[in-house]
Amino acid sequence: MSTFQAIFLGALQGLGEFLPISSSAHLIIFPWFFGWKEQPLAFDVALHLGTLLAVLVYFWRDYVEIIVKGLTEPKSEKGKLFWFIVIATIPGALFGYFLEDIVENVFRKQYLLIAIVLALFGFILYYVDKTAKNRITISNMNILHAILIGISQAFALFPGISRSGITMTTGLLLGLKKEAAAKFSFLMSAPIIFGAGAVSLLKNIHDVANQLSSFAIGFFTSAVVGFLAIHFLLEIVKKSGFKIFAYYRFVLASIILVVFLLRM
Repeated sequence: MSTFQAIFLGALQGLGEFLPISSSAHLIIFPWFFGWKEQPLAFDVALHLGTLLAVLVYFWRDYVEIIVKGLTEPKSEKGKLFWFIVIATIPGALFGYFLEDIVENVFRKQYLLIAIVLALFGFILYYVDKTAKNRITISNMNILHAILIGISQAFALFPGISRSGITMTTGLLLGLKKEAAAKFSFLMSAPIIFGAGAVSLLKNIHDVANQLSSFAIGFFTSAVVGFLAIHFLLEIVKKSGFKIFAYYRFVLASIILVVFLLRM
């Protein structure tokens, strides 16, 4: 893997992990566009750990306060948020553990199917962004919100759905304000990314040593771009919501369809 490829894929992961555009779809589609070899699993570990660093650095004060309050004052506003994150993590972790390998094998080279999923979820994202009544702040969330948003993470296993996209959309459907839906999605991402990254790291620890240079480049690129993506999304949802990402999905799905037809 060249340095350019490592940087490019790291940037894709950093953007796709936090913007509602699906990092997994991008990491499958763009190497296909350019005719690159499939990246090693050890490199995917680096990308996920990079985005974990991004969210931990961006929200480190929130995490410290949430964890402390959760363990010492579980009935306080921040304390309840800690337990909501724990509850929301459980469904996604279970589905990921049992189904991730199956889904990945089914979707790995199904480019047309990924295009359909990208476009379909783009319509859902656009509709929900336009019609949802957003009144609930993150401090007014309840356990039902956490459970339903957590269950929605299971759909993120399918390339084209997007973990951040499905959790934010579910939050909007439940009445959360756009900023609240985005922030809760980011806060609850750390346990899932950590779990997935740790499992993959243990499985591919020997390959990491052999790919150390690419690993480091992908890690730092995804961390920096992921940090900027979080800031970008929090700012843009205040002004124009999520419609811009729906439009992007439509464009990318159309490009995939054209390339697929040309290569038939």
